This record gives sequence, structure tokens and C-alpha cells, in this order.
Amino acid sequence: MLTYIWPAILIVISNVVYNITTKSTPENANPFLSLTITYLVGSCFSFIAYLLWHENNLIENIKHLNYTSILLGFAIVGLETGYIYLYRAGWKISIGSLMVNIALAVVLVIVGILFYKEHITYKQIIGVLLCVTGLIFLNVKS
Repeated sequence: MLTYIWPAILIVISNVVYNITTKSTPENANPFLSLTITYLVGSCFSFIAYLLWHENNLIENIKHLNYTSILLGFAIVGLETGYIYLYRAGWKISIGSLMVNIALAVVLVIVGILFYKEHITYKQIIGVLLCVTGLIFLNVKS
């Protein structure tokens, strides 16, 4: 059970820290320089973790990599740049992340169905419709 739950807990804790620090990035700081420092720290941490927890045959492990590492790098830059500008545009931390994560969940349901042949139940369809309804309510100005 713990091996099933701990990744979700790590994601939630990391996302809380991520959103708080992203919203706290100084307004006058260049977002790309900020992300460069972020990735330098992340790269060092990742490489140290690799050395500590995995076999140290670097050349052999590099051979197992493909385009996904590069594509993920571009995606992460887009994701983090988007969040920085989302908060700079005035989104509240309580709404901005919720909005994009609900939208993401709905899009990933569609991706799962179309590209990964995942099946969706009626309960899941109702859940998606509730999410879309929630997006509408979150954006209606009172």
C-alpha cells in the first residue's frame, strides 16, 4: 500500500512547495534566469540521487535514454514558465493551479482514450462533466 501511496504524497507536497515558490518568484526577476538556477539545482540533485540510488554505469544508462528526456525538458520549461506568468497575470494560488489541473485532467482523459486505449466508465464521464462544470463556475465572475 505504501509503495502505491508515497508517490502521490510526494507529488502533492512537491506541488504545494512548487506553487508557493513559483507565486513568490520576484516580479522583477527574469523568469528564464530563475528557471536556469532552478534547473541547475534540480540537475545537481537528480545526478546525486542517481549516483546514490542506482547503478553507476553512466555510459550504459545513457544508452537506455531516448527523445523523451529532451521532450520532457521542453515540457517542463513550458509548464514552469506558464505558472510564473499565470501568477504574474494575477491568478490566485487557490484558483490558478486548480483551474489548470482540472483542465489537464480532462485533456488526459481524452488522451488516455484516444492514444492509450483506456476505457472510461459512466461514473468517470460524470466526473469529467462535473470537472468541466467546475471550470465554468470557477471562471464566472460574481
